[in-house]
Amino acid sequence: MSAEIFFYHLQMQPLEATLPLLLDKCLQKGWKAFVQTGGQERANVLDTHLWTWREDSFLAHGLASAEHSDRQPVLIGSQGIAADNGAEVRFFVDGARPEENMVLLDGLERAIVMFDGDSAEALSSARQSWKILKQAGHPVTYWQQTDRGGWEKKA
Repeated sequence: MSAEIFFYHLQMQPLEATLPLLLDKCLQKGWKAFVQTGGQERANVLDTHLWTWREDSFLAHGLASAEHSDRQPVLIGSQGIAADNGAEVRFFVDGARPEENMVLLDGLERAIVMFDGDSAEALSSARQSWKILKQAGHPVTYWQQTDRGGWEKKA
């Protein structure tokens, strides 16, 4: 069975505001997650952010390169790293593209591509990914951020 692939078009809030909320929803469903970034430096930035994104709580997670990564409910890593934690959901952020290593989609419930709607480059990249993944037989869905920060299914 092919993983469902959701494209999230960020418009009203940045990745740093929306990613923790979506990761939290994954954890509420009992799913483990992997966040694939465009590089290790960005993975380190997101790692720090997830520990401090709320004053009253944190999101349990770790870096894929760290010891005991298999015990973490959420892992953050860069291109092409397998999810040692058995993730059911893989997020592709900051230009990471799922079609560049489709074997990473095997066994997932869902893959989520998050892209900045204010970036022409990010929009173009997301469109290319959409076409390639759809042609490969993956069910794809497009979600656009509303003015109030929620999500509306567009395709």
